[in-house]
Amino acid sequence: MKTRATARATARTLAATLAAALAAALLLLAGCATTPTTPRITPTGDPITDGRASIDAAPKKDKVLHQYRLAATTLRRGAPRETKTLLDDALMTAAANYGNTNATAAKARRMFRHESDKPFIGEPYERVMANYYRAILYWRDGEPDNARALLRTASLLDSDTDEKTYAGDYILCDYLDGYATAKLGGDGSDALARAAANARAQSRPAPPPYDPSANVLLFIEFGHGPRKIATGQYGEQLRFQPAPPTATAARLEIAGRAITLPAYDDLYFQATTRGGRVMDHILGNKAVFKTGADTVGDAALMGAAIAANSRGEDARKAALALATVGLLGKLASAATTPAADTRQWDNLPRYLSFHALRLPPGDHPATLAFLDSGGRALAALTQHFTITIAAPAPPGAPPRDTIIYRSELTE
Repeated sequence: MKTRATARATARTLAATLAAALAAALLLLAGCATTPTTPRITPTGDPITDGRASIDAAPKKDKVLHQYRLAATTLRRGAPRETKTLLDDALMTAAANYGNTNATAAKARRMFRHESDKPFIGEPYERVMANYYRAILYWRDGEPDNARALLRTASLLDSDTDEKTYAGDYILCDYLDGYATAKLGGDGSDALARAAANARAQSRPAPPPYDPSANVLLFIEFGHGPRKIATGQYGEQLRFQPAPPTATAARLEIAGRAITLPAYDDLYFQATTRGGRVMDHILGNKAVFKTGADTVGDAALMGAAIAANSRGEDARKAALALATVGLLGKLASAATTPAADTRQWDNLPRYLSFHALRLPPGDHPATLAFLDSGGRALAALTQHFTITIAAPAPPGAPPRDTIIYRSELTE
């Protein structure tokens, strides 16, 4: 009788303990995020209208992403005022989240949260491009000093400010930093030297010496930017794929001249070669934990089954303990969410180019051809436009550069 009573008591204790473990696990799971969804809008076919609707419909954590996307579209569609508003708001929000200092970002670093729960600020190459585009618009407004500040910010964002094991290596960020300095009457030679060194390290063409008297600055981009994908057993590894190749260079024909525009910076290179991401390390730990918790759960549950079929009080206690560990291990494994954050600014270019030239006042018809890897013009992408140079500034007024931005991409 005593043995039966003890067995019943042990069974009741086992059931109660498992129920408590299950309740604790459910509370744990309740803190987990759901799979992020794309904002639902009714498409109109107009990328600007649809972009605005996406911003309004997106959760707060994704607002910057949709602002980035629309900013690229409005810039290409010739709406600089809206582009500035979008970028200013996005950059201010992103800056507040650098270093993952707010509470939502902190939660995203925990073991049982999706990385995509954190506010989107983008990978370093995406942050660089937001500052790069804003710099172009500052220069367009006759503020090369503010443009230079944004370019320096971009270089900082591409650097390892914590470990200091590597520095930013964008060719044009350094080159244009020095060019703005030269335009302002300073010495930009250090920045020019950094740009040349970056070009050599990447086996890319080096931009030419500065011409402070050039009055036309052309910012040209082509190709399609890298794509983020999740790989690994649990989708925990963030990787990048190059988009199908289109243009790899460009050629401008103007005033009887043909000017080659090489690709100075490659965003795919930047996405895949910058030093380790902090969130990569966290996701790697999540994946290891998931594997370990799942294995422990299997072993513990198997041990519990063996112990439960054995005789004796010690065996029943062992079964109780192992079953509890096994249940918690399996539930913890199921709760772990190691998936990489593949939210992406998906309308970026792959290549960036630049050229400065001198043109007299008046209208200058221009043809911009985008070239494939064999140097052949992609006829469907050829653009025809006119560069208008205003009369020289009156005496005492600072000269103002004519800024031309052209992209192979339309949206």
